[in-house]
Amino acid sequence: MTVVGPIATLTSRSPRSLRTRLTLAAAGTILSAVVLFAVATVLIVDHELRASLTTALRQRAEEVAQLAVSAPAVLDDPGALESPVSGRQIAVEVLNAHGRLLARSASLGAELLPTGGVTRAALRDARPGSETATIGGRPFALYAAPIADAGGPAAGGVVVVASDTTDIAHTTGRLGVLVALVGVIVVAVATLAAALLTRRSLQPLGRLASAAGEIERTGDPARRLPDAAVDDEVGQLTGVLNRMLASLESSRAGERRFLADASHELRTPVTTLLGNVDYVARHGADPEVLDDLRHDAARLARLVDSLLALERAGQAGAGFEPVRVDELARDVITRVGANDQVVAGTLAAATVTGDRDALMRALANLVENGLVHGPDGGTVTVAVSAVGPGAGASVRMSVSDQGPGPDPARRGQLFERFWRAPEAAGRPGAGLGLSITAAIAHAHGGEVGVDGSTFTLTLPAAQVADSESADPAAQLGGE
Repeated sequence: MTVVGPIATLTSRSPRSLRTRLTLAAAGTILSAVVLFAVATVLIVDHELRASLTTALRQRAEEVAQLAVSAPAVLDDPGALESPVSGRQIAVEVLNAHGRLLARSASLGAELLPTGGVTRAALRDARPGSETATIGGRPFALYAAPIADAGGPAAGGVVVVASDTTDIAHTTGRLGVLVALVGVIVVAVATLAAALLTRRSLQPLGRLASAAGEIERTGDPARRLPDAAVDDEVGQLTGVLNRMLASLESSRAGERRFLADASHELRTPVTTLLGNVDYVARHGADPEVLDDLRHDAARLARLVDSLLALERAGQAGAGFEPVRVDELARDVITRVGANDQVVAGTLAAATVTGDRDALMRALANLVENGLVHGPDGGTVTVAVSAVGPGAGASVRMSVSDQGPGPDPARRGQLFERFWRAPEAAGRPGAGLGLSITAAIAHAHGGEVGVDGSTFTLTLPAAQVADSESADPAAQLGGE
């Protein structure tokens, strides 16, 4: 019999596959972060360098524009427009209001700065601006600043300054390569660390899967999974699975004990029945043998019926309905009572929700138990009481005999299947009545207890309408 089906699923997933997926997930996350960081770094550096260059160009253009107003003759001096700014060579052109060239940097050689959008805007609207352009196959940043209309040849003109941005492109390119190399190293190191950490973290799970596979192979629920060294999720899972194995072991032991006990109990009436049948076959029937046959067949039928009742007792039925417990108690007293040995105590009007036939059997078992184990000629008293109002209310069905009651030291065994006290060996019964009652009580959300010679079946009270509780018939007292 396979008893570790839930555990066996652990072995269907390879720890290595899980480790690989976790490592790849960590590597992918780190790679994405590194790529985003690299792109952001290059873009920010490029933006800052170009913004700094634009500031330098604006300052140079404003200086030349002021010079064109205050001392226009200086613009024609050799080298007047060649001053570098922040270590950068900046080309300068000065145009008059008609766009004619008045002065230019010698560094431009034969090249001319483009007179495109920002230059025309500065001439037309006296508005400064910047743009990029290609001069001689190289990228340049341009800035155009209008010259104040304060007289002179350059009045109303524009100063155009430009600087080669090839070095910025080279700088950002080298930075991108450097960040990419560092990113590759970081991703490799992080992936290796993630693989090692994942492998170490999943080792307990691997041992758990191996142990579960061994338990599945042997089918031995007495074995246990190895305890985890730390109290993490794997440790908690190990504890849950070990408790499940303990429960399975207990259930399997209970099944074996039940089969052994049932076989033992069935063997006696079957053996007797076969012996009597063989006697009839050899010598013919007589009234005494026929009476024994009927007795053995009835005993066997009762035992089989009890076994079926025990199997069904733990199943909460879908057809539960309101049951008047006081009326049920009266029916049990009428059916089970013999020679006025079963009497009614206080039978309070009370209702529970359940299976009437099962509840009647449970109460009848308690009454029969009192009749069998109470003193000869003694009486058994049945009482019903309601405890507590509202949603937490309960109903108690008590059965008391006049004997001393079971030994307190053996009360833990009273509701076990086929258990019988040593002093009850010669009394009728198979030791199933109390276990059936306990199973029925559990299926109805209740319990069975014992105090001295009084057995009490406690069930949750049903919530009935006020009109029903006001019914005079529902207020009947004890007999």
